[in-house]
Amino acid sequence: MSIPFISADTVRERVPMAAAVDAIEQTLRDGFDTAAAQPRSSVPLDHGSFLLMPAEINGSAGVKVASVAPANPAAGLPKIQGLYLLFDGETLEPTAVMEGSSLTEIRTPALSALGVRHLAADKPLDVVLFGTGPQAYRHVHATAAVRNLASVTVFGRRGEKVTELVDRLSADGVTARAGTDATQDIPAADLVLCCTSAREPLFDGALVSDDALVVAMGSHEPDARETDDALLARSTVYVEDVDTALREAGDVRIAVDNGTVGVDALHTLSDLVNHGADDAAGPSFFKTVGMGWQDLAVAQVAYRPAG
Repeated sequence: MSIPFISADTVRERVPMAAAVDAIEQTLRDGFDTAAAQPRSSVPLDHGSFLLMPAEINGSAGVKVASVAPANPAAGLPKIQGLYLLFDGETLEPTAVMEGSSLTEIRTPALSALGVRHLAADKPLDVVLFGTGPQAYRHVHATAAVRNLASVTVFGRRGEKVTELVDRLSADGVTARAGTDATQDIPAADLVLCCTSAREPLFDGALVSDDALVVAMGSHEPDARETDDALLARSTVYVEDVDTALREAGDVRIAVDNGTVGVDALHTLSDLVNHGADDAAGPSFFKTVGMGWQDLAVAQVAYRPAG
């Protein structure tokens, strides 16, 4: 048996961001039940852990196996590495092995962009971006795949990293600048993107405009959050799946535990895609943690590229 290996460069070449957004959306339009999706699991190891994300959709099955080695960065190695294993859905015969991190780097912003497609104002967006890492950069381009961008204002902990990201975005043709006063920039934003490793809220949620969208993707831990109760109390809250959000999404779990948001008030991404946004007053809030079925949707595109 000869099983093809699809490299990171090939994954990126075969899966443009818009195609990834479309693949995730189409999976939901085809009726996939996110509540039935297999949860991620973590297997402890002597020097870290394995993170396993299995899924089964559209005639395929797959699992992303990621290794998490906290000591690696000190040795100049990636903290997270991984592979994606793709199988035929009926025979469970292995059909491909793919580099895994490239799938994650596409899937994560594509998921956020799907929320932007359905929730953000249909106009060129003024964006406030929290974060300066790879996902922050990719989220700008994922947003640009579904909306025109008027401006991007970047906030980060380290001034030099903010400057580097602003310069990189500017070189890409994005109108970008460093943020200096969140109390001025957030109220004027159409979209706030939270792409950080923060464990405490990044800003006062009362600053967010009633017609804005906030997307938070930085954590899948129940005790870490990028946003506060002030935001969620006035927002319509969207999640990939209710049980997954309560298990992994600190922004949502903490607000529910505090009595700020009721579980029955949580809207799912599937309902959003198939039935449209709720027309309630106030901001929209979309919290993502990433699920295995999304990786598989993107992996299917990488395995069978259009054309």
